[in-house]
Amino acid sequence: MKGQRHLTIVIKLGSSSIVHEKTHEPLLSILSLIVETAVKLHKDGHRVIIVSSGAIAVGLQRMDALAAVGQCRLMTLWDSLFGHLRQPIAQILLTRNDIADRTQYQNAQNTFVELLNMGVIPIVNENDTLAVSEIRFGDNDTLSAITAAMVQAEYLFLMTDVDCLYDKNPRTYPDAIPIEVVLDIASLEADVSSAGSSLGTGGMSTKLVAARLATSAGVTTVIARSSNPGNIINIVRYCQSLKATRTDASSQPLTPADEDPLSRSTATLQLDILSKPPLHTRFLPDPEPIRDRSFWLLHGLAAHGTVFIDEGAHRALLSKAGLLPVGIVGVEGHFAQQEAVRLFVVSTKPWKPSSPAPSETPITLDTRIPVEVGRALVNYSAAEIVRIKGLQSTQIEGVLGYADSEYVALRENVSLIRREKGNRPPATPSVPRSLSHEDGTESAGEVSTGR
Repeated sequence: MKGQRHLTIVIKLGSSSIVHEKTHEPLLSILSLIVETAVKLHKDGHRVIIVSSGAIAVGLQRMDALAAVGQCRLMTLWDSLFGHLRQPIAQILLTRNDIADRTQYQNAQNTFVELLNMGVIPIVNENDTLAVSEIRFGDNDTLSAITAAMVQAEYLFLMTDVDCLYDKNPRTYPDAIPIEVVLDIASLEADVSSAGSSLGTGGMSTKLVAARLATSAGVTTVIARSSNPGNIINIVRYCQSLKATRTDASSQPLTPADEDPLSRSTATLQLDILSKPPLHTRFLPDPEPIRDRSFWLLHGLAAHGTVFIDEGAHRALLSKAGLLPVGIVGVEGHFAQQEAVRLFVVSTKPWKPSSPAPSETPITLDTRIPVEVGRALVNYSAAEIVRIKGLQSTQIEGVLGYADSEYVALRENVSLIRREKGNRPPATPSVPRSLSHEDGTESAGEVSTGR
């Protein structure tokens, strides 16, 4: 493609995409097409990363549940297929612990950059042989989104067993309408009843979580059918042509002919000759993405507790000031110094329920509704913050006997969530079950995609 922009493209493949669900045999036909697609993209000048599931599934074929067996077999297979096309690859195994430490996170970033500069295609997977439930990503959709954000990719492809999202289950409702472009995930109404295959760890709902996370980092996220990986090339070309057309249209000076509804610019005519792309769902990126340290604070770290702050402290954080103890109204959980916590702002505004409350349950005006606003690395433990909350910084030493910092969290160690149109965060971090959302409903940590 002459004059094209070189892109970084992350392709996520689920277990059901590359391993037969019943026999646990690798799907060589699909794997071969994926390899061909990746090499074609690479020859076009793009940088490609594959996030691959399936290590445990491949290991099961040998009646051995150890992921180590599957890792070896799967990488041997990838190496053989890419070797036929003389394309070097490298394996990168990650756990959440690998990105929880800032230095290790940056080391991982540097490793990706070096490999991509060398013309290597990295193949990423969670290190199932070492990871336990406490340090797992939970699913490779999340891992792929974090990887895409880490390398500041332009595209993340989540390959699955359907063409796209639908407003209803197409297997049950023949009149289901495909959802091709999503501007606001918070207001999305789609059927996500698919729970994934027996080999996978997630379904369509985890892909929405990944899309929410990736788009917040400025990554265009695409859901497409895994059995036709060649569609990736056509979708990328279509999207890039669409962007180029819009750029051309905006750069053309307005002429009297443009005011004629019957006349159209060259850019508009170019849109007509673009072939219709393969069916897919495309999530548009946030125009003001969260990157680097802010992204790492929000999504790279597991929160160990919750700190509740008042509206004044929240306004101070928005103004780039640090978090002082005087603005803290409560603490939940057990955490140590330099561990990540969720930040919830407590509003004193009255709560109006969607349905009338029983007369025996009066609603008071001082009902406080916590809303998650970000993450922070704290300078004090939970027990210490409980003792100094609501106090002036000058009082810290008198209460604790020492004062490591006047701030509970430095501003550089705070990352705030940018609220979407639907007033939901750009990802779905776990929320304490005892807390309420803005609408007063209890949270169970599930993904909501409609009203």
